[in-house]
Amino acid sequence: MVGHDDEHGDGGHGGHSHSHGHGHKHGGTPAHGESPAQEHRSHAPTHVSCFVLTCSDSRAQADDVSGRALREGLEAAGHAVVGQSVVRDEPEAIRAAVERGLEGGARAVLITGGTGITRRDQTVEAIRPLLDKEIPGFGELFRMLSFQEIGSAAWLSRALAGTVRGALVFVLPGSPNAVRLALDRLILPELGHAVRELSR
Repeated sequence: MVGHDDEHGDGGHGGHSHSHGHGHKHGGTPAHGESPAQEHRSHAPTHVSCFVLTCSDSRAQADDVSGRALREGLEAAGHAVVGQSVVRDEPEAIRAAVERGLEGGARAVLITGGTGITRRDQTVEAIRPLLDKEIPGFGELFRMLSFQEIGSAAWLSRALAGTVRGALVFVLPGSPNAVRLALDRLILPELGHAVRELSR
């Protein structure tokens, strides 16, 4: 995993304080009562069962920093991590692990690693055939936010999201900074709402 994954890891962005002037408007109250999005969220599940998967040819469970960041972020927000795994960046192994997560009851599968453009970056190719629906806005917004953090290297990321059999699947870069950015700014604010939409 090189390119974007390495760039995101070396940018010196620490814990992503996100002090961009345009951020975090979620908490504000509109002048005329609740917005439709806020109303939706009030009926959304607050605890989502999640499966965390790391795709890497070099990392073992012990040094899986990005997988640990995903687990800790999800659990801190009140979600349950029903399983966690590290597999090689091989499409068959990745798809088998996703199947295990879904069979274990996960409503969201969060995958880190293998989203760059090297020959070994195969996570996107492994996941895309499984998708019932792709959610393009996730990748678009992730790259926009990433551009603000690391500059032009952001376009080398092929991060994506979609749905598989009534569950959400997120494919994220391999660096801890990228994982935290996606989790804090995009995934956690909408996870319960999105899972509720999937069950309608």
